Amino acid sequence: MTEHDTGLDDATLTDATALITGASAGIGEATAHALAARGADLALLARRRERLETIAESVETEYGVEATVVDGDVREPETSTAAVETTVDRLGGLDVVVANAGLGRGGDVETMTDAEYFAMQETNVDGTFFLTREALPHLRESAGTLVVVGSFAGKFPRPFNPVYAASKWWVRGFAHSVAAQVGDDDVAVSVINPSEVRTEFGSEEGEPFEERFEPGSVTEPEEVAEAVAFAATRPGSTAQEIDLFRRDKFTDTF
Repeated sequence: MTEHDTGLDDATLTDATALITGASAGIGEATAHALAARGADLALLARRRERLETIAESVETEYGVEATVVDGDVREPETSTAAVETTVDRLGGLDVVVANAGLGRGGDVETMTDAEYFAMQETNVDGTFFLTREALPHLRESAGTLVVVGSFAGKFPRPFNPVYAASKWWVRGFAHSVAAQVGDDDVAVSVINPSEVRTEFGSEEGEPFEERFEPGSVTEPEEVAEAVAFAATRPGSTAQEIDLFRRDKFTDTF
């Protein structure tokens, strides 16, 4: 189905289907609500199945849409294959894909462990590639949209974690190059670059951002979700890149 068939416009995703990775919390959960509020049926992908089922039930009840869940690790190529197949089989197509799953580990290059390095590479880089590879044939059919959640760290130096920054630079460069490759096929590819967001990010390294930052001091997940929804509802153009930084970010030392 094309955007004309689904009635995509500035406000609605009625009859559209969206697949969201990292959907069990934070930006992914907020995006589920933002897209469902605009009428999209959802496939939710993450490792925590119980959390996904709770969110799926919530959006179905609140917005009257259909939601299905796929639990798995985006670092495994089979996960993206199963997620895309499940979305198409159960929901009838694929119009929007949100590559949101990502993580940060370690910091200093000299002390970073192999496990920390590979965790970021395999999740942020490989996971985005596997999902995009599986989704593109269906997005061509639907003239759909791929939305990649990048980072402030993918545009500016990040001295306290160069490897995380490099993974986000890769994601951003990959997304823009994919946009060039599939633009003639009427596929939109958008990148959303937030700075700090009050989510679970950082929880496995210590204090998560949702506890480290007071409400109102940095970006909230719902703000990022609204940017994703904006990108997903362009009927004939592409929101190529949306930077969503906390207002005092450029006064910081990065």
